Amino acid sequence: MTKDQAPKAPKIEFPLDYPIKVIGTNEQDFEVQVSEVIERFDQGFDRKSIVKVASRKATFVSLRFSIWATGKDQLAGMHQELMKLSCVKMVL
Repeated sequence: MTKDQAPKAPKIEFPLDYPIKVIGTNEQDFEVQVSEVIERFDQGFDRKSIVKVASRKATFVSLRFSIWATGKDQLAGMHQELMKLSCVKMVL
């Protein structure tokens, strides 16, 4: 398969509910820090929608939720701000 024949990623059509998973260290205020960032990018975000799952040894925590995504700039800005938090290890 040549470069021109490579399949293209599907185009995201905004606005939409966009699922996100944030993985970080199991600190007391991890969920609060993440929520504060998310609320700056989605004013209608409901903290109660977060699904929190601890790792087997409870060293890490994953937070799963959806936001109302309005564009690529919003998603990129949110990702950048989340990665600035020392407790965040990965954003999917």
